[in-house]
Amino acid sequence: MLTDIRLRSQQLADPRFDDPKRLVAWMGAIQAQDYRMAKWAVGLRLKSAMPGSVEDALARGEILRTHVMRPTWHFVAAEDIRWMLKLTGHRVRAANESLGRTHKLGFTEEIYLRGNREIGKMLAGHRYLTKQEIKVLLGRAGLPSEPAAVTRFLIRAETDGLVCSGADRDGKPTYALLEERVPPGPELTQEEALARLADRYFQSHSPARAEDFAWWSGLPVTEVRLAINLLGTALIREGEWLVHASCRDIPVPDVLHLLPAYDEYLISYKDRTPVLAPEHHSKAFNRNGIFQPVVLLDGRIVGNWSRPAKKGDTGIEISCFEPDQYLCPVRTAEAERRYITFYRDRR
Repeated sequence: MLTDIRLRSQQLADPRFDDPKRLVAWMGAIQAQDYRMAKWAVGLRLKSAMPGSVEDALARGEILRTHVMRPTWHFVAAEDIRWMLKLTGHRVRAANESLGRTHKLGFTEEIYLRGNREIGKMLAGHRYLTKQEIKVLLGRAGLPSEPAAVTRFLIRAETDGLVCSGADRDGKPTYALLEERVPPGPELTQEEALARLADRYFQSHSPARAEDFAWWSGLPVTEVRLAINLLGTALIREGEWLVHASCRDIPVPDVLHLLPAYDEYLISYKDRTPVLAPEHHSKAFNRNGIFQPVVLLDGRIVGNWSRPAKKGDTGIEISCFEPDQYLCPVRTAEAERRYITFYRDRR
């Protein structure tokens, strides 16, 4: 059954990892523009999501948050960041520059390189700075420093392999120099990188289609086809689906999870109808690319959830798409407990 295989491959049933870094490496990358929710996306997939475990891995630099593949934030394992940037960074860079021109921030190459030099100087010596602090220093250096301009400079610095995420400070993300955060590793050829990325995707997202991998990775069709061919017998074709040979097609236990916004279970596929009825798509995500927190029940997305904004209120509000949808109270309470325990008093 498609959903049984996918739940296992996504580590949402019978999870195999205790270590956040190993989980992120298994997934290949985890979309992470909603920083708080992305941490839960990792914690949710661990055998035991201890409070602070994901933050600790981020602080140690075992997991990094950067723009890679599609031009959005992702979590990646530290040892993967360089070969991933080499494979996809130029596409993210081009998208960043195109977006800059749309906002009338079409910087010259000279301005981008000057921005890199200034950012490199301000972060040197293991100095971790927030985006706001970098904004102030760029302005003092005489460079454009409005928020959109700072975003353009930082994405360029990320895709050039200059910066990555540093340790959080007072709950806020910071930037650090990649060369000070992650030691150099073996370089991969383009074919090796393509094969590795495809292997990571299909082992953690099967069953999936070639177009799903193209959407997730941002790679062109020619490179997607090459990557799939490079995997050979590691991928099994079942009709329109590709299934990684490591996946097990056996029934999964009952599953009820509170999935975060932008969770890989939904966002990493071009076609989401196998797990979400088309009439409910607008309740889970919109045309502007905004994805909501959703309820996962035995492989299907059946509702939304939210945590009240009022401080001190530890409840979870759940609204099902169908009025007659039944959620087992015991399983629902356990899903809520896991989320609340993961964050404790963090809001």
